[in-house]
Amino acid sequence: MSDQSTAKAPALSARTFTVLFLLIALVGTALRVSDSGSFRRVGFDEIIYRRYVNMMDGGKTTVGVFQRDMTMVPYEITVEGSGAGAMPDLCGLFLDSQASEKTECELPPTRFLYIYTSWIWKRIQFGDTAPLSTAEMQAPVVNDDRSRDADHRDPALASLHRVACLFTILLMLAGGLCAWRMAGYAVGLGVLALMAFSPVQIHFSQHALIDGFFAFWAMMTLWTTWECLQAPASKRWLAAHGIFLALLPLAKLENAFFVCVGIGAIILANRWLKFGTATPRFILTSICAPLIGIALLTALAGGPSTFIAIYKMLVVKAQNLQYAKLTGDGPWYRYFLDMITVSPIVVLLALGAVFKLIPARKELTFVALFVAASYVVMCNIPYGMNLRYTSIWEMPFRLGAVLMVGSLTAWLQHRQWLAVVLIISGICAYDLRQYEILATNPKLPLYELVPNDLLRLTKILKSPSDL
Repeated sequence: MSDQSTAKAPALSARTFTVLFLLIALVGTALRVSDSGSFRRVGFDEIIYRRYVNMMDGGKTTVGVFQRDMTMVPYEITVEGSGAGAMPDLCGLFLDSQASEKTECELPPTRFLYIYTSWIWKRIQFGDTAPLSTAEMQAPVVNDDRSRDADHRDPALASLHRVACLFTILLMLAGGLCAWRMAGYAVGLGVLALMAFSPVQIHFSQHALIDGFFAFWAMMTLWTTWECLQAPASKRWLAAHGIFLALLPLAKLENAFFVCVGIGAIILANRWLKFGTATPRFILTSICAPLIGIALLTALAGGPSTFIAIYKMLVVKAQNLQYAKLTGDGPWYRYFLDMITVSPIVVLLALGAVFKLIPARKELTFVALFVAASYVVMCNIPYGMNLRYTSIWEMPFRLGAVLMVGSLTAWLQHRQWLAVVLIISGICAYDLRQYEILATNPKLPLYELVPNDLLRLTKILKSPSDL
């Protein structure tokens, strides 16, 4: 737990680590699968993803397309294929509907992996169960019976929600395991605990949002990068690294770019920082794998012309999106302000670790470089900042926080473990309280993690109705 100049925490046995890991993971899983969010309507993103999942069933269907005034107009389309075979028609719908200046900017169907995984879930669990009607989807929620909410009853929406929840659990587990591989049993347990109680991750588990899903693939890409540098001869880690990098663009191409920038910075800096050995095979895989993923996504979309047109259309529409202009702007340090609003102790400890423990702790330098490189790109996207995108930094910040706690308590020597347990437990309790403040207020139900909502929920900003 401590830095290299101080005494180490007592070693844990593999059996103790496994038992504690499972117990913490069970608590984190329970927090995610329980219905706790106060926002119980169907959000904008969820409506779009639900449409795509239903369209993957194929056949003739009528879907609603959002107008600038947020009303919906019917759009009749015949989908020739099903599952992945429906992608060209989904992309065609996107291009046709977005071509009009009257329509609102919508999410593209090229976030294939989340949509397709949810469609598979729907086919397995719900079979041919009909979707809820528009009237049923818009019906008021029932306060005393969450099972009547649309995200439990509608097959597509329920599947999207459960896939999102599952991958926030997998993200939590991957974060703890990666930290263990980097820094040992004790650090792995600490990071797992902080991941388990992360307000942002719990929030993602409550809604059909892609961010926790994408963060899992980003986390696995970061983890396999470390492992490949540590074990350059391992074909298994190299194969896993290539697979996760290839799947990354299929999950969310726009954000995959940020991850690839971070990974690229690590590989370039490895020559001087010596995280491990970057073999030619590893470098070639790191370059070719995401390109293969993009090529596959292009084929699924219907060819290069369709693929390019989708992203040209998305850029044009997104730049004129009023909601993005109102909520996605700010100075370069905007992300730090948002993260401090949600998890202040974790963020401040992690920033302290950067100044105190780098470069002595190579694992911290490794993840800090990933965050720094991706941050530089992310904070310069016009009207493109949102706390949801920081999900790819969940594990790095929590690793920094745990290492800083270890360093601050090293002077306690043989009592260090007790101090660390108490401090980490206190941070977990505080983060859980933060989640309750942010996500369980029925008067201010939280769906989007935008500054206005976060500041009002934490009572930094108030309106007359809040008094």
